[in-house]
Amino acid sequence: MDIDTLRTLVGILGNIISLILFLSPLPTFSKIMKAKSVQAFKPDPYVATILNCAVWMFYGLPIVHPDSLLVVTINGAGLVIEIVFITIFFTYSTWSGRKKILIILFIEAIFVALLVVVTLMCFDTYKDRSMVVGMIAIFFNVLMYAAPLTVMRMVIKTRSVKYMPFSLSLASFVNSIVWCVYALMPLDPYILVPNGLGSLSATVQLILYANYYWTTRWDDDDENFEVQMSSTSKA
Repeated sequence: MDIDTLRTLVGILGNIISLILFLSPLPTFSKIMKAKSVQAFKPDPYVATILNCAVWMFYGLPIVHPDSLLVVTINGAGLVIEIVFITIFFTYSTWSGRKKILIILFIEAIFVALLVVVTLMCFDTYKDRSMVVGMIAIFFNVLMYAAPLTVMRMVIKTRSVKYMPFSLSLASFVNSIVWCVYALMPLDPYILVPNGLGSLSATVQLILYANYYWTTRWDDDDENFEVQMSSTSKA
């Protein structure tokens, strides 16, 4: 099996796992639709992921970074999924909540448009375009790790892993490892760095889960608290 075929197979596996992660908030939106209210849920993870997917989609296009079709496919799918999620969120939000979502999406749209124009007008080579868009994509990925960091801090403080799902942490770990392997065939530092950080973050989550599983009070019911995590790069 040649390296290109192996890279494609690894990328397809990464697409499948990433798609599962993109769909992980489905139970949250099921609750929202049943209650016909966003309740205490926040739109932040979803509007942030929309921007993240848009930037990674642009990065994977042939005019920026050739031979990255699988980066485009998964982030394109993620973009569609997040748009559906944010539409549902918008539908059941209050007017002030809707206003906030519209403002953020407008700012994101302007940012992406400027990124596209500046990249294509000011940089002529694939290397330069990949560097500019890749560095920005890494920056946004690092910002998205704030959510799992908050969760990990809560786990340590409460000595409970009730609100840090094992399945999500494990899937995030496997996903990051798969994309790290993909980024090594051939070397793509802009995919390798965020997923390397993602694998480290997920590893810490799994260690915390093993450490605090036995001190978790699973019978405690707290319906007013829900953790929203965005724990990995899907690139």
